[in-house]
Amino acid sequence: MPLSRRALIARVAAVGGYRAAYAAMGALGLLTPGFGQAASGQESYAALPSAQVGKGARVVVIGAGIGGLVSAFELRKAGFQVTVLEARDRVGGRNWTLRKGDRVEYTDGTVQVANFADGFYFNAGPARLPSHHQLMLGYCRELGVELEVLVNTSRNALVRPNLAEPPMQIRQAVNDSRGHIAELLAKAVNRQALNAELTADDQRALLQFLRTFGDLSEKLEYLGSARSGYKVWPGAGEQVAEKNAPLPLRTLLNPALANALMIDEYPEFSPTMFQPVGGMDRIPKAFEKHLGGALRLSAEVRAIHNQDDGVQVAYLDRKSGREHTLQADFAVVALPLPLLAKLDTNFTAPVQQAIGAVQFGYANKVAWQSRRFWERDYQIYGGLSFLNQEASGLWYPSGGFNQEQGILIAAYNNGETARVFGEKSIAEQIAASKQAVELLHPGHSAELRNPLAVAWSRIPYNLGPWINHEVAEPAYSLLNQAQGRIHLTSDGLAHSGVGIWQEAAAGAARRVVRNLFERVQTTPLRQTA
Repeated sequence: MPLSRRALIARVAAVGGYRAAYAAMGALGLLTPGFGQAASGQESYAALPSAQVGKGARVVVIGAGIGGLVSAFELRKAGFQVTVLEARDRVGGRNWTLRKGDRVEYTDGTVQVANFADGFYFNAGPARLPSHHQLMLGYCRELGVELEVLVNTSRNALVRPNLAEPPMQIRQAVNDSRGHIAELLAKAVNRQALNAELTADDQRALLQFLRTFGDLSEKLEYLGSARSGYKVWPGAGEQVAEKNAPLPLRTLLNPALANALMIDEYPEFSPTMFQPVGGMDRIPKAFEKHLGGALRLSAEVRAIHNQDDGVQVAYLDRKSGREHTLQADFAVVALPLPLLAKLDTNFTAPVQQAIGAVQFGYANKVAWQSRRFWERDYQIYGGLSFLNQEASGLWYPSGGFNQEQGILIAAYNNGETARVFGEKSIAEQIAASKQAVELLHPGHSAELRNPLAVAWSRIPYNLGPWINHEVAEPAYSLLNQAQGRIHLTSDGLAHSGVGIWQEAAAGAARRVVRNLFERVQTTPLRQTA
């Protein structure tokens, strides 16, 4: 009976180990071309061998966020004995979706309870999946997590960089900026200011381009554009279109406009983006189904120690109050580095110093249930609005269009603004959020109901949304090395581009998994009865 490809790879692995299995996958065309080569450097969802290379080695995974879940999922598939310890009573870490009855508990004992109507949810943590994040999209495909398109930008959304002036539509801010800049550059060309940089033919070509780019008149003036929207939309009968008058250039030079003008130019924020149907936590819950008995929730790790022939992990069962010790051949620590710094470890001094130097950033969200006034009165379907106020902006839902009610995120801030905002009382945060809605949508703040605030710096077992800067060299390379029998993984130990993403956590976890695949082939394992 002929061997299946899976069976063949398993036999190759049994004889030659991980490297042989990996080579066999390449020969059978099961790897993305170029993966793993220095010239490529690209992560591929299909790049991990499916062979049983784990040899029953015992691995304890600390933390059930995305990094820990990916690590445990892949290690179990490869034949490792895996135990996952998670301090919370749920999986997902910062991937956290809140629904009716869910509790938001702060480190000071403050408690809020979500009071949204049935069927509504609030992604307190990550809410977007960019289309180039093929690891996360791949796991959604493998685990059966249904996706839908997320509208991250809407040109009908609003921006208010100067609170002394009224809000403007983002479409008008973008296109009036282009028009004014195109007119200025055309004037520079016609005044021969660019003769040293451009030939006469290039100047003529540039003027033709600018006329189209900025929608300029025959005289190369910007007089407004249909791209910027209409004061009166074209319609039947005598309803003749009337374009918006162009905004003054000085209004558009406000630095506070930058996010609104540029956000969808970054690959991380540009269409097409996705979200799981029903909430982002559909992803960790799908992992949870596959991990089953390997998960130990409410298990607060207190200490992680390297030993000569394995690792020892001490943890507190928060439900029973009992302390336990767990022995394993290896440990994968999937905690944010600032949380790892708080644990009892026997890492070397340079490693402890590198871990301790990493600090959390700040972020907050405030969500409301409301009538969908933004759709009916402003034609805003998804996307974000921005304003120069402490709440920073509004995030409109990308699902349930044309329903009567929806969940509006009416504060989403980060950085120093978020640090100050997060130190305020919940009542003050809610008041600022309500004011933000009123500043962008006058008269509609009265429609807001059932507020819920999440200040990430005050959430137990999180204490922050992400690290405040990339881990720099030489610490980055040091922490990406195995520390004895302990391997570290977190979104801070991968390069994530603009922002911190679940993709970085998944990529860092898969790097550790590959390292363990290789290491278990040559490392003596502790014998157990």
